[in-house]
Amino acid sequence: MSFEIIAATFPLYLKGLWTTVWLTATALLIGLVLSVPLAIARASKNPLLSKPVWAYTYFFRGTPLFVQLLLIYYGSGQFPLIRESIFWPLLQQAWFCAMLAFVLNTAAYTTEILRGAIESTPHGEVEAARACGMGDGLMYRRIVLPQALRRALPAYGNECVFMLHGSAVASTVTLLDLTGVANIVNSRYYSPYEAYSMAALFYMALTFAIVAGFILLERRMLRHLRPRSA
Repeated sequence: MSFEIIAATFPLYLKGLWTTVWLTATALLIGLVLSVPLAIARASKNPLLSKPVWAYTYFFRGTPLFVQLLLIYYGSGQFPLIRESIFWPLLQQAWFCAMLAFVLNTAAYTTEILRGAIESTPHGEVEAARACGMGDGLMYRRIVLPQALRRALPAYGNECVFMLHGSAVASTVTLLDLTGVANIVNSRYYSPYEAYSMAALFYMALTFAIVAGFILLERRMLRHLRPRSA
């Protein structure tokens, strides 16, 4: 293993680390914001609300993220309506296509995570809220959503890790994330072990940070469920 190659290319990996972090973090944040109203609609008994959201989540959960990115990056330019729209300058940018694919993908998974958490809200709590005169909006804001977000934490932590690992496909559309930098280092020095081992170490460090962060968050938000010491 050549530490000279690692030392010479370390600044490149730091740039790739920044690209990976901001792409993943921004996609997760936007996806979480979008998933809350989508999860409420998905859990609705009204088929006009739930069925379109079901179709959306089914497509993005049923197809690979890599294929979704290729459809957006390469496929959108096939349609004259898109090329003549105001969105075409953005769709020509690799970072925007990657961000759009990541947001749509993680929002679909997070929607189903939150939908399951919403539907598992104890019926007695819902009835108690209605007995207190709460409307649907107030009940969701004070009872259902806070409880659902707490229950969804472990599953959502896994989704954040999966999104981090899935972000490696951004390198296929010319973005220099960690995997993209590793590809460049390998092609420049013909040292795949050094190139991809460094990328793997950075991904492992980011995964550890996410897992540790969610463990602390779960301890804080779920501490009321822990048995009290005598």
